[in-house]
Amino acid sequence: MSKLGNIGARLYRGEVGYDFIGKRKIWYGLSILITIVAIVGLGVRGLNMGIEFSGGAVFTTPKTSVSASEAQHKAESAAGGHQAVVQKLGGGALRIQISGLDTKQSVPVQEELAKDLNVPVKDVNTQLVGPSWGEQIANKAWLGLGIFMVLVVLYLAVAFEWRMAVAALIALIHDLTITVGVYALVGFEVTPGTVIGLLTILGYSLYDTVVVFDSLKEASKDITKQTRFTYSEIANRSINGTLVRSINTTVVALLPVAGLLFVGGGVLGAGMLNDISLALFVGLAAGAYSSIFIATPLVADLKSREPQMKALAKRVKAKRAAAAVKEDDQDEPQDGAPAADEDVDGAAVVGPRQQPASRNRGRGRPSGKRR
Repeated sequence: MSKLGNIGARLYRGEVGYDFIGKRKIWYGLSILITIVAIVGLGVRGLNMGIEFSGGAVFTTPKTSVSASEAQHKAESAAGGHQAVVQKLGGGALRIQISGLDTKQSVPVQEELAKDLNVPVKDVNTQLVGPSWGEQIANKAWLGLGIFMVLVVLYLAVAFEWRMAVAALIALIHDLTITVGVYALVGFEVTPGTVIGLLTILGYSLYDTVVVFDSLKEASKDITKQTRFTYSEIANRSINGTLVRSINTTVVALLPVAGLLFVGGGVLGAGMLNDISLALFVGLAAGAYSSIFIATPLVADLKSREPQMKALAKRVKAKRAAAAVKEDDQDEPQDGAPAADEDVDGAAVVGPRQQPASRNRGRGRPSGKRR
């Protein structure tokens, strides 16, 4: 068995583990800090909405020797200051997006671009996107997100309990906020692909959370009938038991997404992949983090406030205190006599423990007299 598999087996059996629940305040503080940074970035820089949402024109040119940065400068100059986004396509072609252009404005801009890029006007393809269509897309995205959240809460409340539903909802909002904040800070364009990526990561984050919740539900069945563990301790064992599985799933999911983002978008220059790959990359990482460090600790916090769980915690504490006292009494020598495994001087005796005298009574050396 590999080292990782061995660690996973030991985590599952509870032989080793990390105290996620006991140190939850650290992770809460870290999540709050990251969320504040994301909100500040969103408020200060805002989102770079794509042409599908803001409306405008898309010009696709044939092969040209003009660089993307130079084409962007020429496009913004031709459009009278409107913001332009230029992407290099295969074969040296360019895709130029200019927001805020209508049908009348697009014609002179098309002619000016053809002149500046030294290509025929008829070879410059123009596609107009109205702002009303982008508004419809945005409204449908919000509607789909709202329906998804409601269904998630209802399902978790029925399949598990309302505390788990609340914790999962907070974790999903946490993942969304961080992903949107990263988009604002990085300045990547928000397109319908971004919305698809956000919905995808919500499903992944929910799956990872449900795996831990299912383990916790099974482990906490009839929890009040025992006095070995508190609810928080069982929750911590559930996280550790599924930790390696969560790590493996996340790494396997992040590798192809990292290829899209860093290789496809960065090395190969396929900028159209950035909108969906960034959402997937940040969202998958945030989803794995929230499932372990946010969702389950929140459930433990909410559940531990129940009167039954408080009474269980008191019984567990009392039993452990009684066991500790009993162990101390057994280890303490009586009437000043040395312990069984120590000599008079207090040094440890190597070898088997002394046997009671009663076992050797009547077993002296034979006298040699025959009866």
